[in-house]
Amino acid sequence: MAEFLTEFEFDLPKGYKDDSGVIHKHGVMRLATAADEIVPLRDPRVVANPGYLTIMLLSRVITKLGDIPVITTRVIEGLYSADLAYLQNMYQQINAMEEVKETCVCPECGKIFEKAINFTLAE
Repeated sequence: MAEFLTEFEFDLPKGYKDDSGVIHKHGVMRLATAADEIVPLRDPRVVANPGYLTIMLLSRVITKLGDIPVITTRVIEGLYSADLAYLQNMYQQINAMEEVKETCVCPECGKIFEKAINFTLAE
């Protein structure tokens, strides 16, 4: 039986630049819980702007980003748009009910096949 993964490592395309100018790229995202998806819906920032839900969700499920001690909504707000899009895509993929697959082409024979995408288990 395959191991049930709950945390996944990632490397941001651009990286988060903190107040000291340090770029943080490597991080860990965990699977979302029901509370992660429901609790932010009551937050006044989400009620006023539903688009803010993404910021709240990511601040709850990203458990590590470089040497930043706590991942807050302020940290997520400071991400470059390419990194935000990357994390949104990753969130959707790891929390999907079905296995995520990609279409591949064998470089030797040209055969097309599907391969499951496996994220790295966080240590």
